[in-house]
Amino acid sequence: MRWLRRIDPRVFDWALALLFAVWAVLSTYTSDHVVGPAWLTALVAGASSGVAACIRRSHPRGALLSWSAAVLVLAAWLTPPEEIGPLFLGLLLFPYMVGARVAGRRALVAPPVVVVTVLAVALSSVDGYIYGDIVFPTIFGVLMWLAGRVVRSRAELTAELHEAALVAHEQREADAARAVAEERRRIAREMHDVVAHSVSTMVIQAGGARRILGRDTQRAIEAATLIERTGREALSEMRHLLCVLHAGDEAAALAPQPTLHELGALIGRSRAAGLPVELAVSGEPGELSAGVDLAAYRVVQEALTNALKHGGGHAEVRVRYADDELLLTVSDHGDGTPRPRAESGGHGLVGMRERVRVCGGELRAGPRPGGGFEVEARLPLQGEAEAALAAAAPRDPLEANA
Repeated sequence: MRWLRRIDPRVFDWALALLFAVWAVLSTYTSDHVVGPAWLTALVAGASSGVAACIRRSHPRGALLSWSAAVLVLAAWLTPPEEIGPLFLGLLLFPYMVGARVAGRRALVAPPVVVVTVLAVALSSVDGYIYGDIVFPTIFGVLMWLAGRVVRSRAELTAELHEAALVAHEQREADAARAVAEERRRIAREMHDVVAHSVSTMVIQAGGARRILGRDTQRAIEAATLIERTGREALSEMRHLLCVLHAGDEAAALAPQPTLHELGALIGRSRAAGLPVELAVSGEPGELSAGVDLAAYRVVQEALTNALKHGGGHAEVRVRYADDELLLTVSDHGDGTPRPRAESGGHGLVGMRERVRVCGGELRAGPRPGGGFEVEARLPLQGEAEAALAAAAPRDPLEANA
């Protein structure tokens, strides 16, 4: 079932909308109790059902109200709503979507809408109604709304626990790093003592050899041999000392820094991890300075990591080369599950903003109006020296005058 995660959620929305619309039309033309023009009933039921099914993720309250309005219109002037299959299924689906996707008091709109809609249908019945026609549909709709609230609460709790686990993991890694650094400092102090002792021995032996060189040549040669051996041992200890002090830095220093030319490989790794990514490049790629090239790659990398970490659904990466700037936009559409996002203070967003600022650019990050998250970076295509001066320039007039 992993392949299902790679399908764009919008495909499911359009497929469900088409299914609801076709189902409503077929229910209209196969019903024996059509009131008024059949085409008008099919239009109202099919359009409202399809639209509500299509927008149920992004606008769950709008989907519920669209479904309710169609039911009220049909009940008042056209075919009884119970003759249209998708409208009855909407009693279960749309209250659930409001409960699962709408936060806070705004979700409380669902129970009154369900009650009013069911009551209007019952009162408009030409055969009369019994209280069960009102009570049981209302119970079903409210129970589905409550089920959505439970799912949302569990999702929020899971997200909080996941975030707490990540914080604890990062804290453990930081503690381990501090312990390693402390141990390295301790070993370095010990090696410093060893090297200092070796150097002191060499100085003493050299002084003794100088004094006895004219009287006892053999002892002077032995002292010189001891000085040589002690010096070699001191150099060996010094090499170990440097390795301890710079452990882990050699690999980072020797490894080539990534560039935008490796963007395809980065997107391939994101897709393999389960995040569908679309890449769009416009403009004429030119030669970028090493700092801008690396900063651009790291911004895209961090944005895709956040999208994968926080359930981005699917992501889009747009790279536009202009005459004087490089524009990067990384947006994800979210999967509707409430999760803490990068704007809450994560270090990834701070690192991206700092990288872009050093290059003299600007970075904007925040939630998208239709759901999901978007990161936009503008990097000037100028020399690294100019970018560094622009980044280091004081931004406050008072600071400039200080």
